[in-house]
Amino acid sequence: MDKNLLALWHSVPSGDIKKEEMADVLGLSLKQTSRYIGKWASEGWFDYTSGRGRGKISTLRWLKNVEEVFEREVMNLIDQEAVEKSSKYLVYDWSQDAKLRLLDRFRSKFGFSQDSQENDKLIIPRRYKLMTMHPQETADVHSANFVATVFNRLVFVDSVGGIWPELAHSWDLSPTHLRLYMKKGVKFHDGSTLSAEDAAACLNRLRKHSNFKELWAPIKKITAAAPLVIDLEFPDGCSYCLQLLGMITSSIYKETNGKLLGTGSFYVDDSHELKTVLLAFNEFFGERPLLDAIEFVQVPEDFDIAYRSSRHQSKDETFLVESDSGVGMLFMNAFRDSPIKRKEVRDYIHWAIARHRSSISRIDSRILPNAKGMLIGRSSDYETPPFSKPEFDKPIVIKTTGYLGESSEWLRDVLLQEGIPVEMYEMPFHEYLTDNGTGQQADIFLHGEVFEMNQDFSFYYFLINGLSPLKPMIASDPYLSGLLEQYVGTPFPEWSRLNLVAEKHLIGSSVMVPLYYAKRQIPFSADLKNINLSHFGYVDFSKLWVRPNL
Repeated sequence: MDKNLLALWHSVPSGDIKKEEMADVLGLSLKQTSRYIGKWASEGWFDYTSGRGRGKISTLRWLKNVEEVFEREVMNLIDQEAVEKSSKYLVYDWSQDAKLRLLDRFRSKFGFSQDSQENDKLIIPRRYKLMTMHPQETADVHSANFVATVFNRLVFVDSVGGIWPELAHSWDLSPTHLRLYMKKGVKFHDGSTLSAEDAAACLNRLRKHSNFKELWAPIKKITAAAPLVIDLEFPDGCSYCLQLLGMITSSIYKETNGKLLGTGSFYVDDSHELKTVLLAFNEFFGERPLLDAIEFVQVPEDFDIAYRSSRHQSKDETFLVESDSGVGMLFMNAFRDSPIKRKEVRDYIHWAIARHRSSISRIDSRILPNAKGMLIGRSSDYETPPFSKPEFDKPIVIKTTGYLGESSEWLRDVLLQEGIPVEMYEMPFHEYLTDNGTGQQADIFLHGEVFEMNQDFSFYYFLINGLSPLKPMIASDPYLSGLLEQYVGTPFPEWSRLNLVAEKHLIGSSVMVPLYYAKRQIPFSADLKNINLSHFGYVDFSKLWVRPNL
């Protein structure tokens, strides 16, 4: 099945046609188009009579309904082949009716199943490719959810800031020293035993990483004091040393023959562009998962994501679990050598956005206008006074990427309505994530932030980590730089006050503009049990099970 042939079928009816027009439809050169025409005509898809000479009219007469033939073939593939082998055909240029029929058949392949050996498997659709499996390279929520499933941390930090044992069972904490006592007999996925040396080596790599060295700067030394004892030394104090150890990026791993090994409840059995397979780890130090395998299979972006069982395929047989999906913010690059560095320009843009902010829900009913800030439940309403329109000697450049397309279009339209000249600059998602230095090629950009677990620590991490869009701006702002220095010596329960001060300054200087709150609604089949949400509002797969159909 050739997607070019299907595209031609939908775009070119039987009749007269120029070869140049066919080349435009296919996005190919004339030479490539001629080659394809000859091939498809010989296969009996159409009759083709070429006009004599360049630009002359040719005639094409279809002999088969390409979409009907292809649809039958894909239906058979969905029924007979592994789900990842048929998923690639769903992105072809189908008619709406054909695509709905294919999606309905394809959807039946997902959910819970049990084989003849009574192995329980959950097949889950995945809209976005996994960007990384490395805990210390994780920068997006999809990768972070994967890391949380495969790796463990020394401690766990809950949503209210409580610290709980994970790989460490207990600890002693003083103003300058932390000693952690690790659980005995914890196994890596290759069967080797986790030692204090393994954990210390992993954390030492992390604190030297370019993205995290500032965050870990108070920690001066990490050593294995005994086979199951780790010491962290911070002679000048570190009020957040335990919170550091509970971050996704602080997951403990070791690398053997180029392969990352974790200690989590699932391990990676296979992973490629179309599918990632996780299997239950029988020697997991905690409670073994009740599922035996999880498969994440790539699907088109418009595929509905639902956690189903094979016995429940109808949308009516699911229920929704809602979680916070973060906040949407706009940032202005005050350090950039463009009109945006002038505060009167930023203030006017801020005021213009505030005037139209209530209309942002038109993009998606699950996003709510946010006139407060990033700190959900703590940020206060603020008012933006009107500002006179400044002179713009060049357009304001808006940086965007695929998943922000509709939000960026909304922003562009708002600015144009207020007489602000704009240009759009689109980047691939992986480049957008890492384009955070002083050399950014944009004046303003949208940013969605999902906090990991605890909001107070996550906000500080957002300000200071090497991938933060704010980091270069903070470095050039003496007030914010001084404020960040206070966190190290401030007891963690008092961080909320510092966060609110930092947020107020960012909004007041029109560097940060709140836009919306987002909710995520995840459909679950009625017979999936023990559903808990974990890091970044995603499902804790280690607890899921399905009630047997007796």
